[in-house]
Amino acid sequence: MELRDYINDVARSVAFLSRIRVPGRYFEGHDGRLSVAVRAFPTAGVLILLPAAALLAVLAMLETAPYLSAFLVLAVQTLLTGALHEDGLSDAADGIGGGRDRESTLSIMKDSRVGSYGVVALVLSFGLRASALAAIMTALSPIASACALLAVAAASRAAMVWHWQALPPARPDGVAAAAGQPERGAAQAALVSGAAIVLLLLLPAAPLLGIASMVLAAAAAVFAFSDVVSDKIGGHTGDTIGASEQVAEIAALAALALAL
Repeated sequence: MELRDYINDVARSVAFLSRIRVPGRYFEGHDGRLSVAVRAFPTAGVLILLPAAALLAVLAMLETAPYLSAFLVLAVQTLLTGALHEDGLSDAADGIGGGRDRESTLSIMKDSRVGSYGVVALVLSFGLRASALAAIMTALSPIASACALLAVAAASRAAMVWHWQALPPARPDGVAAAAGQPERGAAQAALVSGAAIVLLLLLPAAPLLGIASMVLAAAAAVFAFSDVVSDKIGGHTGDTIGASEQVAEIAALAALALAL
């Protein structure tokens, strides 16, 4: 029964974190809350990015130019997730960068228009991730590079859960609040499974220093980001949760690339 529950949580997490269609049977009798299902976020992240990782491996085997390969992989990744996390990053950047106080920051985040801070954040996100991926593809074998992408997917989704659980909802009626605050046990399970997936995928291919640097960089980046969010608006929103994934992904890829 426990395994069946976890499989259901994985399916619901895939549906929440991507544009991938999930059969309706996984939602029968479900109230839409993710308080427990977040434990499956790292596993869901790996499943969602499998097509992007496969493309990365194929392009590397064909010796396609690393930067072109990296941008193509990011394009597929963004299509799979529906730019969910990138949208959160741009909104959070606009709000935190342009907001004078808590209320104006939340109002800017809710605005669907993209401002200068959001544009700069997106340009830096794609540029830094593409550069790091290109460096990783140059340093590792095609299969190891694909495994690195999947490991970062797991680590960034685990970091996302930590940010969500560590801060209270900034809006009582927001999307994040409606989805439910992650239970402590579920958040711990996400962190443990995320670490296990990282080790499983990277230990055969990357040096231990590189793996440690990746994990520490992602943790430090999300901790610092969460501290800024807490000071600015006193809690998380759906946008800051999505942004935390991007912050962790950028930090993890950059640290791994620098360590190889």
